[in-house]
Amino acid sequence: MQKLIALVTGANTGIGKEIARQLVRAGLTVYVGARDAERGEQAVAELGGDARPLLLDVTDAASIDAAALAVDALDVLVNNAGISSEDATPDLVDTDTFRRVYETNVFGPAAVTNAFLPALRRSAHARIVNISSGTGSLTWAVGPQFPHRGSHAAYRSSKTALNALTIFYAHALSDDGIKVNALAPGLRRTNLNARAAASEGDPAEAATGAVRLALLPDDGPSGQFLSWDGTQVPW
Repeated sequence: MQKLIALVTGANTGIGKEIARQLVRAGLTVYVGARDAERGEQAVAELGGDARPLLLDVTDAASIDAAALAVDALDVLVNNAGISSEDATPDLVDTDTFRRVYETNVFGPAAVTNAFLPALRRSAHARIVNISSGTGSLTWAVGPQFPHRGSHAAYRSSKTALNALTIFYAHALSDDGIKVNALAPGLRRTNLNARAAASEGDPAEAATGAVRLALLPDDGPSGQFLSWDGTQVPW
C-alpha cells in the first residue's frame, strides 16, 4: 500500500502538533505547516519519523501558493490553524477583530483547501478534517451547554462558519470521493486563550479524534460534526 501523505496546518504547537505526531506514528509522511520557519523546524526535529517542515501562513495567499507548489501529492489535509478572540459579546467586538479571526479560522481553511484540491483529487484516499469547536454549535449555543450567552463572539461565530463550509465542501467534493468532516476537540491545554492554557485537557486525546477522521475507511461518514470521542455534535 502506498504511503499516505498528510498536511497539518498550525502543527508546530498544541493540538496540531499532537495530530502530526500521531499521524507520523501511524506511518504517514506528514508536512508540519507553520508560519514561522524556525518553529516548524523545531517541531519536525521533535516529532521525528517522516515529518517534514512546510512554511505556511494560512492568511497569506503567496505563502499558500508556494506551499501548494512544494507538495505535489497529498491524501490528508487537516485544517487546524486557528486563533481565538477576547471573551466579549458581539456588541463589544470591533469589526477589525472579526476580520482578523475570520481571516485565520474561515478564509484560511477555504484558501488552503482550494489550493491543495488538485493534489487531493489525485488521491485514492482523500480526507479533509476541519478543526472546529463545540462552541460553534448553534444548537448548544441556545441550550444549557454554554450559559454565557454571546461570549467569545468572534471566535465562536467563526467556528460556526467553518462548520457550514464543512457541509458545503462535503457536498461539492462527494463525487471526487473526498470525505470532509469537522471535529470538536473539546477544551484542551493549549495557547489558544487563557482558559485553554489553564485547562487540564490533554491535546493528545483530542488529536485521536482528528486522526480517526483523517484515516476514515471508504464507507466512513462525510459532512459530519463529530466530537473527539466520535459522538455526533449538533450543528
